[in-house]
Amino acid sequence: TTTATATTTNTPCPTTTLLHLDHQHVLHPYTSMTHPLPTVPIASAQGVHFTLSNGTRIIDGMSSWWAALHGYRHPKLDEAIRRQVTDCMSHVMFGGLTHRTAVLLACRLLEMVNNDLDAESNDDDDDDDDQCLKRMANHSIDAHHNHDHHFTKVFLSDSGSIAIEVAMKMAIQYWFTILGGNCSKTKFVSLRNGYHGDTFGAMSICDPINGMHSMFDGILAKQWFIPSPSGCREEDGVETIRQLEQVLTCHSKEIAAVVMEPIVQGAGGMKFYHPSVLRKARELCDEYNVLLIFDEIATGFGRTGAMFAGWHDEESYRPWSSSLVQDYCTDEDTPRKGGHTNAEKAKSIVYPDIVCLGKALTGGYVTMGATLTTSKVAHGISDQGGPFMHGPTFMANPLACSVALASLKLLRTSPWEERVNHVREQLIKNLSPLAQLSSVREVRVLGAIGVCELKESLSREQMEIVQRALVNEGVWLRPFGKLLYTMPPFNCEELEDEHLRKIGEAMHIVASDL
Repeated sequence: TTTATATTTNTPCPTTTLLHLDHQHVLHPYTSMTHPLPTVPIASAQGVHFTLSNGTRIIDGMSSWWAALHGYRHPKLDEAIRRQVTDCMSHVMFGGLTHRTAVLLACRLLEMVNNDLDAESNDDDDDDDDQCLKRMANHSIDAHHNHDHHFTKVFLSDSGSIAIEVAMKMAIQYWFTILGGNCSKTKFVSLRNGYHGDTFGAMSICDPINGMHSMFDGILAKQWFIPSPSGCREEDGVETIRQLEQVLTCHSKEIAAVVMEPIVQGAGGMKFYHPSVLRKARELCDEYNVLLIFDEIATGFGRTGAMFAGWHDEESYRPWSSSLVQDYCTDEDTPRKGGHTNAEKAKSIVYPDIVCLGKALTGGYVTMGATLTTSKVAHGISDQGGPFMHGPTFMANPLACSVALASLKLLRTSPWEERVNHVREQLIKNLSPLAQLSSVREVRVLGAIGVCELKESLSREQMEIVQRALVNEGVWLRPFGKLLYTMPPFNCEELEDEHLRKIGEAMHIVASDL
């Protein structure tokens, strides 16, 4: 009996039992609490592949919701985690304490977001890090950095959604302090089809009709919404800007900030729009004394073809759409790069007052968000002695900071622009045939984002069938609503054309059956 008991105890729990327990007790994102969609059991991940519990390998076409840009189990990121745990600490509170990884990460982010990466990277990690800290110490007193839209402050938080909450609180507290306790500038303007997170402040600036939070409409703060651009061309954003100006003309005394996902509206529909919208929004915010917030949580760190989506100009912005092939034909004889590699183009970068980062910040390893702002906003909030009122328990977590630093170094020292452009070409090649299907409304590509928009939304039953079929084809995608889309790990050395071909074929197979 003793032997039998020991044997039973040491036997791994069968996958069927785990799936049963998962179904009964574990809640998953955006699905029923009592009749959830089926889940796929993953045993491990490596490079661009998931290995299922039965040993089957499938291609990850989602980068775990935009995050794993380098793929999985990258040796440099793994080592960063190990070194932090072994040599330093996994966590300490950030109230009254600080640590090198947090300070260095803040400096790295400020250099990146301010487009101050002029110095060559050193092969020695420690020397390179020390040089960054010295550069920042010198830059902090440079007069040419003392302008309204130069970022100088970093708030390191738990996640992208919390980064948005922090940004909204910064905007409200800024005007509260500047204008006094009776300040009425407490509202926000955002775009229809926008998505900014699932916490309450973030939900209030998501599309209240077409978004995922309509059931909470009666209890969320009331905000202003303007139509999103109708397409990816410059003229498609004219009505958006006209209505933004109208709202600001009538209500700027109530509005703390305009919040935008630059260039790409993510979970709200994977829609692309022209950089001119950002420039004109910046001008209007300045004219009407309103702050501008960019939500770069999904778009930051190279995914769209520029390091940050707000950096796009007419040269770097290269959308492809099956409905506008003649307007956006590809001229591969004239290579284009993001504005951050050219001093002249850098002048066209649109800088907000506050920017939010997340997802790919840690390379998909650990949850983390960051909210960056300017001295103007910081002084407005605290010059009269007031503290900024937010403080997460796991703020500036050392593990997250350490792997974020490793991920940022891996990105900036890699040929990421060439990789994004190559992924873009392959996505156009492999997804464009879907446009001929009767179930498909449009196929569009920007950077390392490929979208197949269906004519009709998937029902729950269709979603389950499509998900199973994709896995059977050896691909992991997570469709929602009318969208079949992919955002592969574009900066993973193991990503090959064959993987992108298989993603396109799998999408074509499931869309053909709808």
